[in-house]
Amino acid sequence: MPSFTPPETPVPRPGVRVRVAGLTDVGLTRDHNEDAFAWADLTTGEQHRDAAGHAIDVGARGMIFVVADGMGGAAAGELASDMAVEAVLDTFAQNWTPAFGAVAEEFAQVLRDAADTANHRIYAYAGAHPEFAGMGTTVTIAALLGDTLYAAQVGDSRAYVVRDGEARMITKDQSLMQKLIEAGELTEEEAEVNDRRNIILQALGPDATVRADITTQRLQRGDTLVLCSDGLSVHLRAGDIAAIASRHDDPSDACAALIAAANAGGGHDNITAVVVRFDGDGLPDDARESVGYHAYALPDAPRLDRLQGRMRSGAVPAVRRPPVTPLDGTPVAPAPARALPATEPRDATRAYVWVGLFALVVAVAYAVYRFVL
Repeated sequence: MPSFTPPETPVPRPGVRVRVAGLTDVGLTRDHNEDAFAWADLTTGEQHRDAAGHAIDVGARGMIFVVADGMGGAAAGELASDMAVEAVLDTFAQNWTPAFGAVAEEFAQVLRDAADTANHRIYAYAGAHPEFAGMGTTVTIAALLGDTLYAAQVGDSRAYVVRDGEARMITKDQSLMQKLIEAGELTEEEAEVNDRRNIILQALGPDATVRADITTQRLQRGDTLVLCSDGLSVHLRAGDIAAIASRHDDPSDACAALIAAANAGGGHDNITAVVVRFDGDGLPDDARESVGYHAYALPDAPRLDRLQGRMRSGAVPAVRRPPVTPLDGTPVAPAPARALPATEPRDATRAYVWVGLFALVVAVAYAVYRFVL
């Protein structure tokens, strides 16, 4: 006899499967690499900061992918990008606790707090180490939850989604060129060859506060994400990225080919690429949403809440007074708090007497002044 499944019984479906790889290269003109990248499976807690390719069945808590491009010269830029990546991983590991009914917004809030935390750590470190003054980094964080990709952008590293052989940016550069394009002063083609194309308007570290741009993109089966530093995007246009990513099915091969093409174009900066392929029955065949920049409206969190979040993630260290220890090393228990002496209640009768005497003195002095003097 066939079994009957009530309509309200959920039928399990396979989820989302990703294949991901990352690669970074010093380029042809720099003597050291200030870029950094990583990704993490938020369900298992597994983190990767290497170039190896991985196939991952994405769990309920999602995944994150991050690219950072440091600045400040020598060790400062390298340190800033590494600190940014570490802060992003720490923030999600400690603060991402899904709540029923508010999962998407909470996920986006943690994403924003990850950029905020990274900024605070770098800014505080530079303040405590004058030799690293001015250190900073761009960052692009892509966070996957279900069938939706969320992105946080600070600076001009980029996130592209390749679909049906065409690549489109899902982030927007925080740069002078982008502002001039939006104002109608330059075309995108003119901006790509402008001498001031490397001027960015925001980065993690130089200022005490930062405002990450949050965007979102619904995915479909077969989409490919390309995260990159500007060392790649300055040499390769969207069409080049789409052609290379579509030609190489393996993400590791795609990363290597993208970097080789950027070096062939001049390799004037460090070059980093992270390539992610999305598949699985948890994704629709047609997302019914065009690929592009879709701003995600996220309300500002109260200042105290954001400060507490930074403290939980280690951006703001807790201050503890060291215990007092005598010379012989014997620990001493803290002295008990001294109770303040009790205050006697004020006698209202005595107060009235003093007020009356004061009034009498004033009256006598007035009489003497008026009739005697």
